[in-house]
Amino acid sequence: MSHDTMETTGRGLRALLVSLVGLLLTTAFQAVIALLGGSAGLLAETIHNLADAFAALPLGLAFILARREANRRFTYGYGRAEDVAGAVVVLLILASAGLSAHESYRKLAQAETPRYLEWGMLAAMVGIAGNEVVARYKIRVGKEIGSAALVADGQHSRADGLTSLAAFLGLLGARMGWPQADGIAGLLITLFILGIVWETGRDILSRLMDSVEPGLVAQMESVAAGVPGVREVHALRARWVGHQLTMEVNICADGSKTLVEAHQIAEEARHALMHAIPRLHDVVVHVDPVESQPGEFHQVTRHHES
Repeated sequence: MSHDTMETTGRGLRALLVSLVGLLLTTAFQAVIALLGGSAGLLAETIHNLADAFAALPLGLAFILARREANRRFTYGYGRAEDVAGAVVVLLILASAGLSAHESYRKLAQAETPRYLEWGMLAAMVGIAGNEVVARYKIRVGKEIGSAALVADGQHSRADGLTSLAAFLGLLGARMGWPQADGIAGLLITLFILGIVWETGRDILSRLMDSVEPGLVAQMESVAAGVPGVREVHALRARWVGHQLTMEVNICADGSKTLVEAHQIAEEARHALMHAIPRLHDVVVHVDPVESQPGEFHQVTRHHES
C-alpha cells in the first residue's frame, strides 16, 4: 500500500474519532438536561444524536478495509467499501428526516410544556454548535482527501444540528406560550434535511456509478497529450474508488518506435499524470501505433466492438 493511501485513510479515521468524542460529549450534556427538565423533544433528540454518533462506525470500518492490499478476489482492493459506507450514511440522513417529521407531528398533536426551559434551550444550543463544528471538520477533511463518504457523514452531522435547532425553537416557543412552534419548526427543518439528502445522495450515487468531473477528464487528456512522443490520446476512462482515482488511457505513438521506446513513452505519461492529478492512485496506459485509417491495427478485435 502506498504512503499516500495510508496517510489519507489515517486522516479519515482521525476525523471520525475526533467527531465521535465531540458528539459523545455533546450528547452527554444534552441527556442530563433532558432527563432533569422532562423535555420529550430534547430527549428524543439526544437519543437520536447518540445513535448517529455511532453511525460513523461503518465508515470507520470502510477506512480500515481500504488499507488492505488487493488480492485474487478483490483485485482493485477494498476502496469501494468507503462508497458503500457513504450510501449507508445517506440512508441514515434520510432516516433523520423521517424521525424529524414524526417528532414534529407528535409535538403538534401533543403540546406539552417541559420544565427548566432555559437549561433545555442551552442544551439544544450546545447540540447545534457541537454538530456544526463536527460537520465542518469532517466536510473539510473529506474534501481534502477526496472522500465523498466522509463529506456525507459531515452533512449527516449538519442535519443533526438542524434537528437540535428544532428542539431549541420548540423550547423557545413553549417559553413564549406557543408550544406549537416546535412542531412547525421541525417540519420546516425536515425539508432542509431532505435537501441535504438530495445533494449528498447525488454525489454518493455518482461515485457508485463511476462518475468523475468532466473537467478532470479534460485535464487528464491535456496532461497525457503534452508528453513528448504522444501523438494522440483517446479512450480515456477514470473512476473513483473510495477517495482515490484510477484511470486507463490509450495513447498513440509513432509506429516505428521500438517496444522499449514505446514503453518509455507510456511510463512518462503515467509519471506526468500521477504528478498532475491529485489523488490519482493508478494509471494503466495502452500504446497504439498511429493509424493511417481507423482500426488499422485492431482488425483482430474489430468484431467484438459494438
